[in-house]
Amino acid sequence: MPLFDDLAVSAVVFAIALAGMFVNRKNLVVLLMCIELMLLAVNTSFVAWSAWWGGLSGQVAVFFVLTVAAAEAAIGLALLVVVFRNKRSVDVDTIDTLKG
Repeated sequence: MPLFDDLAVSAVVFAIALAGMFVNRKNLVVLLMCIELMLLAVNTSFVAWSAWWGGLSGQVAVFFVLTVAAAEAAIGLALLVVVFRNKRSVDVDTIDTLKG
């Protein structure tokens, strides 16, 4: 598969995630999923360039991005549970303060 096809798929996934963030700014779960899609698009791009250059550096970088994505998902979902318990909603507009 040519490099352009891999990068096109990566760009389409990134564009879908970016559009999802702008279209739906209300739901915190959708925002977290869009961030994860963006990281997936970056990982796809890293793997495509790594295969194109014939090295493993892009694939090693993917492991670091996956580690950050896993930490972001765990912390984001923990915050989501706390917000839902306090506000009874995951609407971003209801989260106006960070007071405990």
